[in-house]
Amino acid sequence: MSRVLHRAGGMPPVAVSGEGVMLRLADGREVIDGSGGAAVACLGHGNARVAAAIGRQAAKLAYAHTGFFTSEPAEALADLILEGAPGGLSHAWFCSSGSEGTEAAVKLARQYFVEIGQPARTRFIARRQSYHGNTLGALAAGGNMARRVVYEPILAEAFSHVSPCFAYRFQNEGESDAAYVDRLAAELEAEFARLGPETVAGFIAEPVVGATAGCVPALAGYFERVRAICDRHGALLILDEVMCGMGRTGSLHAWEQEGVAPDIQIVAKGLGGGYQPIGGILIGARIVAGIAAGSGAFLHGHTYQAHPVACAGALEVQRIIREDGLLANVRAMGARLEAALTDRFGNHAHVGDIRGRGLFQAIELVADRAAKRVFDPELKLHERVKRAALERGLAVYPMGGTIDGRRGDHVLIAPPYIVTAAEIDTIVDRLGAAVDAALAEL
Repeated sequence: MSRVLHRAGGMPPVAVSGEGVMLRLADGREVIDGSGGAAVACLGHGNARVAAAIGRQAAKLAYAHTGFFTSEPAEALADLILEGAPGGLSHAWFCSSGSEGTEAAVKLARQYFVEIGQPARTRFIARRQSYHGNTLGALAAGGNMARRVVYEPILAEAFSHVSPCFAYRFQNEGESDAAYVDRLAAELEAEFARLGPETVAGFIAEPVVGATAGCVPALAGYFERVRAICDRHGALLILDEVMCGMGRTGSLHAWEQEGVAPDIQIVAKGLGGGYQPIGGILIGARIVAGIAAGSGAFLHGHTYQAHPVACAGALEVQRIIREDGLLANVRAMGARLEAALTDRFGNHAHVGDIRGRGLFQAIELVADRAAKRVFDPELKLHERVKRAALERGLAVYPMGGTIDGRRGDHVLIAPPYIVTAAEIDTIVDRLGAAVDAALAEL
């Protein structure tokens, strides 16, 4: 009997080792990690260079409290990922998870406005069917209704939510892309007006929505409209790239494909590839300047902030991505993954949508393709697909509640950046068999 309180209940299979895209289980099975866990393992498993870098740093300096010291790997990591000040981002702040990153982004935004003499800005606008982390503050910011429901009475009321840009589900029949974007922009404008524009500190969104809705990219022009609205009302644009960023969609930052840049960007997952827990925020120069001209310090911190070993691991991960040209492989293999999914599921009676960018793709499962009708949530089809895939030697990331936290099933596929064409084909072949097997159980 396990004494670990497992997240899904019961005793899951024991993973004992990994190499490349493969995981080995205690019972001898080998499983293709077709989703990098939760889009985390961007370099796959068992990378000797990263392990050696972590070992060297642990032997040299394992921990130094950031209230007293900085460390060489933290400084080098910030220099590398902010080289050239992309989009005007000039500084980094590192923590241990994406949830902590969201908390830091919200607190920094609030402090910034206090420092520059706008203390009335206490509200944040986010989107329904978004996810920004699982701490209480991050959960309040997010719109994942399934994860919020139990904790709703104790969540902060500083957050409100508008509609997502989710064309497959919420674009009206006959409505053009431009008209849909206009409608969403008008809704956001109305929310600013309802709250009082002078009270809004920021708008928070995922450039490509991750696990909650299943790799949903925005329509062209959407984020340009959002950026303009935030600028007009003096609010910050906070982009959550915990899942979709750091190369996952084919560019280092997902926002590079949107024609906008954020004031604050949240990162994690692909930053360190799972070799050590690490997340953080990337911060625009004007925010840093505002703090510097005021109190001079960010009034926030964690014990394991900018942990030297975690930063050393992430630094090596980021060096490998650059030196091995892995963003080019993400783009090439992302195109192959999309084509393979389209070939296998494009005419499938129970796959309504195939979507995503780069190595960040998903399929949405439906009972009736023409009507986009969902399966009964009580069937838990996504869980059946997860089990069937594991039985066939494939780990993917299915979730339910695609539409509103309860209705809808999707499967997320996000293999490591090192994936090969042959491995892509095997992933899609096994996923196809798993989906058909799960449907046959119904």
